[in-house]
Amino acid sequence: MLGNLGLLAGLALLIYMAMRGINIFIASLVCALVVAVTNGLLIPRTLLEYYPSGSLGAFSFAGRFFLLFLCGAIFGKAMATSQAAKSISLAITRSLGVKHTLLVGMIVCALLTYGGVVVFVVVFTMYPLGITLMREANLPKRLWAAATSVGAGTFTMTALPGTPSIHNVISASSLGTDLFAGGWIGLFAALIMGGLGMWYVERGWRLARANGEGFVENAQDRRMEQLAGDLDNVPSWKLSLVPMVVVLGTIMLPRLIISLGDWSQSDSALASLLVFSQAQPIIWPSMALILGSLTCVVLFPSMRRKIVEVFGQGAEDSIMPLINTAAVIGFGGVVTQTAGFSQFAQWILNADLPPLLSVFASASVVSAIVGSSSGGLQIFMQTLAPQYLEMGIEPEILHRIAAIASGGLDSLPHCGAVIATFMIMGLTHREAYKDMFMVTVAIPVIACLASIALLMALGVGVTPPA
Repeated sequence: MLGNLGLLAGLALLIYMAMRGINIFIASLVCALVVAVTNGLLIPRTLLEYYPSGSLGAFSFAGRFFLLFLCGAIFGKAMATSQAAKSISLAITRSLGVKHTLLVGMIVCALLTYGGVVVFVVVFTMYPLGITLMREANLPKRLWAAATSVGAGTFTMTALPGTPSIHNVISASSLGTDLFAGGWIGLFAALIMGGLGMWYVERGWRLARANGEGFVENAQDRRMEQLAGDLDNVPSWKLSLVPMVVVLGTIMLPRLIISLGDWSQSDSALASLLVFSQAQPIIWPSMALILGSLTCVVLFPSMRRKIVEVFGQGAEDSIMPLINTAAVIGFGGVVTQTAGFSQFAQWILNADLPPLLSVFASASVVSAIVGSSSGGLQIFMQTLAPQYLEMGIEPEILHRIAAIASGGLDSLPHCGAVIATFMIMGLTHREAYKDMFMVTVAIPVIACLASIALLMALGVGVTPPA
């Protein structure tokens, strides 16, 4: 009883400390100690093994995925410094116009994140440009936050196949699948997330206009707007798309070549490269991101003059997202050592639920506990995924459904991405969380359940064990 109360107390304290802006490493370590003490875990093992270096330790995760975070941050910095990301944003804005401000925000964020630019870079790049749009359209900031989150934090993060997102890579590296696993069901879920998300924010805008609610500027908006700089001094949008095409092309081309013929009997260098691309779900997308960064250097003169500085800043920018994600995984690593977690795992695995619904429930709950979709997905893959494979769930379907499920309840108030977005935009949970909840929690949950219903109706995805 005390142990379960300790788990709840640790989670509640983590949510409280995260919302108060306390450093996530300090918060996760304090909460891990609360869980350890109340569950009778040895403090030395908690601090020196379970939290930092166990199979679900903070630095075990950081070490495994450091390369991907590093290369992703360098690519994001290259796209931002060369103003390629800004050029793409402006081109879409001018094409769709101010009356489609919400659609502009969603499309730009979706395009950039799918192309390999990390979420925080996208949000930070888009907001200074968005201030002008919101002012002209008299759009409430809470709806801009929601629309950009639809594009940057839902379907491109978990559902779309081929993206070098950390969620896609975690699933692929854990299950031995590739980045395109379960692609068709991912596309189905993405259509629901994008369609319902945009319907919700557009409806919210109509209601806001009817109620006389509009854009309210503050001092932070004026400071952020200055970061946009000269909007006329940007490279061609067509040229700006090339680095993202290089990233996605590098990821997609091997799969396309393999689909056109049988390379298993060939001992050529190309065949070896194709095998390598499929067997390395961390290294291959990391290489693609570096190729995209080097493409920025070749195409944009501003990059060539400060390549070392930009790559160095990108490397520094990778540390905080990596460490923050690792911190919540370290907390989760302690939680998984408790009797309460074992009881939950046994209960959910033995519950009278269809296997795919069980996957949804377990991945969602774990992500909610740590307030991180990538953290929750990593814990799920390490602790529960093997049992679901034994139930007969196909690895490709498990890859995609678990990834989509992790991107629902992760966005509770203590989610780091939600807190960072509100900080950048000068919003509070009271002002904006309702809309954020609808587009990043409720709608992704609907999309995941609809995808599971479709799989069950078609009778695919699960092969009962013999």
